Parts: sequence; C-alpha cells; structure tokens
Amino acid sequence: MELVAPTDATVLILGESGTGKELVARAIHERSGRARRPLIKVNCGAIPREMFESEFFGHVRGAFTGAVRDRPGRFQLADGGTVFLDEVGDLPVDLQPKLLRVLQEGQYERVGDDTTRNVDVRVIAATNRDLKTDVRNGRFREDLYYRLSVFPIELPPLRERKDDIPLLAAHFISLAARKLGVPEPPISIHECEQLKRYDWPGNVRELQNVIERAVILSRGGRLRLAVVVAGHAAHEGTPLPATQPPGPEEIVPESEWRRRERANLVAALKRAGGRVYGRGGAAELLGVKPSTLQSRLRTLGIHTNDLQ
Repeated sequence: MELVAPTDATVLILGESGTGKELVARAIHERSGRARRPLIKVNCGAIPREMFESEFFGHVRGAFTGAVRDRPGRFQLADGGTVFLDEVGDLPVDLQPKLLRVLQEGQYERVGDDTTRNVDVRVIAATNRDLKTDVRNGRFREDLYYRLSVFPIELPPLRERKDDIPLLAAHFISLAARKLGVPEPPISIHECEQLKRYDWPGNVRELQNVIERAVILSRGGRLRLAVVVAGHAAHEGTPLPATQPPGPEEIVPESEWRRRERANLVAALKRAGGRVYGRGGAAELLGVKPSTLQSRLRTLGIHTNDLQ
C-alpha cells in the first residue's frame, strides 16, 4: 500500500467480503497526492442495470424519462481525486468498454450529451469474485481486467492470519468503548485464544460486530468475550472446536520470567521502529499505557534509541 499509494497506478483489491477492501482503498487515497480531493465510492452491485451509465458519467436534462435536470456522474465528482469501484465484477459487460475508455484516455460523454469531457481520476477497484474465471467465461473483458489490475492487492481472510486477531480485537474494543462511552475492558490471553479458535467466515467485519456486542454486554465491567464468541459461533452453526484438557501449570523462575518479558518488549519496540507513543507504537501493540511501558523499559535497562 505504501509503495503504490504515491503513484497514480490503478489498484485492484481482491478478497472475501468483510476483509477490509474499502479500508485499504481509503488508506491508499489518503496516502496519495490526491488526498485533498474527494474519494468517490461507487457500489457496482447496488446500481440498477439501466442506471449504470448515468451513475458513472452523469446525464443532461431530458436524456430519459425522469431526467428533469443535468446531473454530474461519479467520475465528474471525483475529478482530481479517486474513484473507488466496489464490487467491480458486477459491472455489466456492455458498460465495460466505456469504463476502459475513461481509464485509457480520461474521456467520457454524459448520457444524452454529444460533448466529450476530460477527467483526471485515479481508479481503485475491489471485488470478491474471481475475475480471471469471469474473463474465461466471457463475463468480464480481458483488456479491462488487465487495465484494472496494474497493481493487485489480495487481502487474506481472517482465518489465514489468526495472529492478527488479538491486535484487531484490542483495537475494536477501544473503538467500541469510546462509541458507547464506557470504560475500556481488558482482554485476557484466554479470550484471545478463544477468538483464534473460531474461523470468522465474515472476516474482520464479523469480528468487529462480536467485539462490540461483548463490550455492550460488559457494561463497563469484565468483558466476558469467551461466552459471547461461543454463543455467536453456535448461532452461526459453526461451533468452536473442543479444547484440549489443560496440563499441569508451568512454573517459571523469576530470571526466566524477566528474560521473557525483556524479549517481548524488545520485539514490540522493533516492530514499532523504536517508538513507544502514538499509533502503531510499542505501547499500543502491548496494550499498556506509554508511561507504564517507559517505566518497564527503565527497570530492564532497555534503550529505545538502540532499536530504531
């Protein structure tokens, strides 16, 4: 994302529903030279077939029944900025050549108008469909596919990146607590493991919904996330796999405990580029206050400057 954002290259974001395709599109736009201009979203799966061309390129008064005034299209509104074509695989075949023309030449005509207009937009597209299969089956133009996929980004489903779940959960807990105006409840290691045992067919969106439900039920007290996840999984018809019976608890000597704590803090600092504070800082990664982390670093003799 950081490599392609400053360019004007067309980006195709691929992934299952709920993996965060729109978030990636917004992040690319916000890191581009077009950030001060609008990001215009078009949901290709929600537009009636007969309204596609008008929605994309606009129309003039009298172009069709109900066209009582001139109306700009999404590409005109996004001039100088970015158009995000969500579910681009649902684009009708007969409109695809007109989209290809905009991408290649930066030109279009409004419905009912003979005037050719120029437009300067960057296109980011997203789909949960297999466009290569659609190309083979004649449902998607091959030339448009290659024009859209100049820089493809594939978002893996949450079940394939379960190590991200604890960090995402902590982030969503913080968001939900602020939204609901309640104290932020802590999340335990056991609850994180419970989250990782579920496959999350709805991906990140499903995880966020479950986290918000758990925060509502906590009412500012203990999170009780494990109960919520188990109930949600049973309701969705995908019960959690049985856990192995716990073995004897490990006794960790103080010297080994200190060594592990030091290694964990160093790993967090390295991932954060030596930063303690702010978004993506080590304190956020560890889920502790920056002042608490600074105190631990001093106690263990860890200097952040040596890790940048």
